[in-house]
Amino acid sequence: MQVPVAKDINDKINHLAAFYTLALLVDFSWPKKDFLGLKAISLLGYGLAIEIAQYFLPQRNFSLLDLGADAVGLLLYLLSAPLLRNIPLLSMRFKTGEE
Repeated sequence: MQVPVAKDINDKINHLAAFYTLALLVDFSWPKKDFLGLKAISLLGYGLAIEIAQYFLPQRNFSLLDLGADAVGLLLYLLSAPLLRNIPLLSMRFKTGEE
């Protein structure tokens, strides 16, 4: 089944934005833990689990491109995290490190 290009691109942007947001929330929830460790691996594993589940659903399909978009969202968060930590509202949370 052919998917229109615009719809396919929007789907990848949605995956990227969702995993960027998930990365922010996870990193904000456990500020003392390193993001590249268990956090990023867990989120990527979550994305893989979603794709595996979709493989078994009749109206859905497994997509490595979706998993790639998830990984790009995590990478963009990793690259922007130093800037986000300079935002006053967020920096207080990361400096206190209270969990």
